[in-house]
Amino acid sequence: MADKELKTDASDRKDGAATNPRGIPYAPFVDKVEDYVTGRAEVEATLKKFQEMIQAHILVRKYQFMEANKQRAAMGHREKIPDIQKTLDMVKFLKTRKPGADPIETTFELNDTLYAKANIQPTEEVYLWLGANVMLSYPIDEADELLTTRLATAKLNLTNCEEDLDFLREQVTTMEVATARVYNWDVTMKRKEKQDQVALESGGKDGSPNG
Repeated sequence: MADKELKTDASDRKDGAATNPRGIPYAPFVDKVEDYVTGRAEVEATLKKFQEMIQAHILVRKYQFMEANKQRAAMGHREKIPDIQKTLDMVKFLKTRKPGADPIETTFELNDTLYAKANIQPTEEVYLWLGANVMLSYPIDEADELLTTRLATAKLNLTNCEEDLDFLREQVTTMEVATARVYNWDVTMKRKEKQDQVALESGGKDGSPNG
């Protein structure tokens, strides 16, 4: 029936989950059209339901919206990871500097076009930018631990975003395939009905008495 509950790709999953690990819902999946449509009278309503889900709910308002958000998030993580890695590498290098060691001369960036030279003494404390124009001092071991955790989190979040983007594209494709299957089934049924009608009319003519 056209009002049957549309199952999703998750219906065959052992855990029965209706979403992926980040809560994005699976798209309705049509394996056999006959499971949802028992006659041509129900095709229009079923097609309309799929089209409404694609155009008004899942594709435009949900999947495309989530895809755009995931793309922005992934871009942000790709930008952050190299910065975190560079900062972590510097902290690890400073940890190797023992008290009493000679200072090292380095060039550091003040802004995009301005650099300055500095002599760096061995230190047990570093200052980290946390964002929003906030800088805090950390013991060097805590800074190492914090940056290591932030780097691992950023890499995990990037992986999750990329997986979600693939998942979203799969759900859009699933919806398009489901709609095409219902439409093709309707075309096949129309062709069969037409053939049956022609055969019936031909049989009636062949069996009619001569006047």
